[in-house]
Amino acid sequence: MWFIFVLGFIENFFVISVFVLHKSRCTVAEIYLGNMAAADLIFVSGLPFWAIYIANHFYWPFGAFMCVAVNSLIQINLYSSIYFLMMVSVDRYLALVKTMSVGRLRRPWWAKVSCAIIWMFSFVLSMPTMVFRKVMFIENFNTTACITKPPSADWFIATNIIMNVLGFLVPLVVIAFCTFQIIGVLRNNAMQQFKEINNEKKATWLVLSVLLVFIICWLPFHVFTFIDTFDTLKVFEGCAAALAIEIGNQISSYIAYSNSCINPLLYVMVGNHFRKKAKEVYWQLLARIKSPKNQPMPRNYSGVTVRTSISMGQQNLIIRA
Repeated sequence: MWFIFVLGFIENFFVISVFVLHKSRCTVAEIYLGNMAAADLIFVSGLPFWAIYIANHFYWPFGAFMCVAVNSLIQINLYSSIYFLMMVSVDRYLALVKTMSVGRLRRPWWAKVSCAIIWMFSFVLSMPTMVFRKVMFIENFNTTACITKPPSADWFIATNIIMNVLGFLVPLVVIAFCTFQIIGVLRNNAMQQFKEINNEKKATWLVLSVLLVFIICWLPFHVFTFIDTFDTLKVFEGCAAALAIEIGNQISSYIAYSNSCINPLLYVMVGNHFRKKAKEVYWQLLARIKSPKNQPMPRNYSGVTVRTSISMGQQNLIIRA
């Protein structure tokens, strides 16, 4: 968790800084990816609390508010990330497949509205975690733990189903449809004659890479969440099955968490446009630092490359008591 926190915090802060500080306005896809980076940054900021919690043998020293807040961030990240990716897929679909009829659907203003809706939707889906997460003394373990205390076992079943369906299956169907349509256009030689298609291809390969890695990272988590639902229904018997499911839940959770620090690496490795933006931003910042205050700037220096004012435009690690 400490490793994911350090990498994820530095990398996602770097991505956000490039999008915010660069002179050019963000594209629709960059607005969604920037919000996804913000969700990952907020999420990894909560991991140190879990790391200390586990190191203290599941003793929670941070109080009731942080117990609710940290776990809510995990849930919000789980839902918001895949819906931001779904909207990126829709944007690529409109750009490549519906090139003549995209209209206002690809305007940055609509992207910002969509992001606001996704944040609110993710917050609403995370509310059960906020309600039932409590700090309680567990007599069997002789510790004060941050646990989920629902009214009945049916709550776990309902939560898992919502997580699987709304948090993965529904957006995955939309993503799959858009992706197949996009790949069809990219493989269609007759479409390569259009300049607009070629201009959109580079951004599309980045998006497809992010989508693939996201699914690889989060699919095991949702598979074990689905299996855990059957375990709650007592379909599996014996300690061996329960232990295997618990180990699978732990491993799949860490794989899912790692996605928060893999995405920024993809932006650098695959995103040519992002690399260009990053170089422009940080070369200009470096030039400002090195240049004496009273020395006139070179004629070819463009100070508008960097904005001088910045405006702000999961997993259930639980002890079942």
